[in-house]
Amino acid sequence: MIKPIELVIFDCDGVLVDSEPLATRVQVALGAELGWPLTEDEVIHRFIGRSNASVAEQVAARLGDETAAVWRERFEQLHREAVDAGLSAVEGLPEALDAITLPTCVASSGSHEKMRHTLGRTGLYEHFAGRIYSATEVTRGKPAPDLFLHAARQMGVDPARCVVVEDSRPGVQAARAAGMRAFGYAGGLTPAGRLEGTGTVVFHDMRELPALIAGV
Repeated sequence: MIKPIELVIFDCDGVLVDSEPLATRVQVALGAELGWPLTEDEVIHRFIGRSNASVAEQVAARLGDETAAVWRERFEQLHREAVDAGLSAVEGLPEALDAITLPTCVASSGSHEKMRHTLGRTGLYEHFAGRIYSATEVTRGKPAPDLFLHAARQMGVDPARCVVVEDSRPGVQAARAAGMRAFGYAGGLTPAGRLEGTGTVVFHDMRELPALIAGV
């Protein structure tokens, strides 16, 4: 028997804030600068939805630990500058949040510092304050289920009664591994086909989300 939903877990980048295009451009620029030429598609495939530690591991394997440390520091600096220059909430997201009556929280691969900046910049931080969880709090990042299970525990909700809103392949994989249902947002950078899978509903407009959740 399918259990009713009691908690909506949101990813942050690409779901709440439209930061993924900014991050992708920064990663492409860093690759060109530091010796690993990458296309936008390659960045999306390798980095989007993954933690800073996961990205650093990939860079270190390719270019060495020293360059990986420089890459990470430069990314944080350039990403912050890009966010300050112009970051907005995902289109339709504020309307969706207004219409969702269930408890909500955030579970992101990003650090708390990064989320304070991006959510604060878009006026969303106060909406989720006290209910924000980062991959820095768990051993394994997405696509492992650890972060979503941690969020469910902190919120006191059975994983089977949670639904996750994600925009990346590692994210929807993590939701499935946690035994949670998922909504894959394909209105961003990740193609719909990379989000599809068991227990996952793919959608393209955030304004659709409240009705989709109500219909679960």
